[in-house]
Amino acid sequence: MSNILNRNIDCFIGCQSEYRDADIVIFGAPFDSTTSYRPGARFASKSIRSESFGIETYSPYQDGDISDFKVFDAGDLELCFGDPRPALQKIEEFTAEILKDGKLPIMIGGEHLVTLGAVKAVAKQWDNLHIIHFDAHADLRNDYLGAELSHASVMRRIWDLVGDNKIFQFGIRSGDKAEFLWAKDHVKMNKFNFNGLEDVINSLDGKPVYLTIDLDVLDPSGFPGTGTPEAGGVSFLELLDAIIKTGRLNVVGCDINELCPVYDQSGISTTMACKILRELILALI
Repeated sequence: MSNILNRNIDCFIGCQSEYRDADIVIFGAPFDSTTSYRPGARFASKSIRSESFGIETYSPYQDGDISDFKVFDAGDLELCFGDPRPALQKIEEFTAEILKDGKLPIMIGGEHLVTLGAVKAVAKQWDNLHIIHFDAHADLRNDYLGAELSHASVMRRIWDLVGDNKIFQFGIRSGDKAEFLWAKDHVKMNKFNFNGLEDVINSLDGKPVYLTIDLDVLDPSGFPGTGTPEAGGVSFLELLDAIIKTGRLNVVGCDINELCPVYDQSGISTTMACKILRELILALI
């Protein structure tokens, strides 16, 4: 009876393993204090957990079942709102603890700035870290309205950590002109779609990779539940194909972010995020 009472039952479907046994640890980072347009991403992780029980643990896309593997859901971090620095520090420390124990961290944002905390921890453990970034937005501003820590500048701050030509961006279709000009000399950007991903994957074989997925890479006609929707995005099946291909790499950390469930009362966006998380877990096992 005590074991039942102590078990974490508020978890993503199929992720009921104990921490000590798990190969993968998922956790929520409910932070959206630098959101530039519509807030609400802080509610994503709880919504994903709740709605995940509307999908199956089995994926016909990959012929795999989450419940056959050891995945632990650590729940949500308790993060300071308003000041991103202590929130990022806590994310970094928690990610570092997971890495120290030899497990793969998968973070559920939250706004995209939360990625910076996780990447800081991963970059300290892995030399020559490369980043694969799926997004509608370049996120390469040096600052947004004077703030250098913003979801609009997260990839620029990550560039500060990893340097030139270590960031590979796909699906980008929004940003100011200066971002696109700066990108030509410092990152590898593919606009609008996933063209060239296969070549990048081949070039990164054996190298440590952090995968970050901003869900607004999806077209808002099918995924309206996000804070900064941008027309012209990819489809669910295109994103799924890209995730499965990237899963062949030595992915040492990853996240999904920027679901804002309150902006899609149909629940379709949250359900799609659940499937993406399920497929991401299976691709990385």
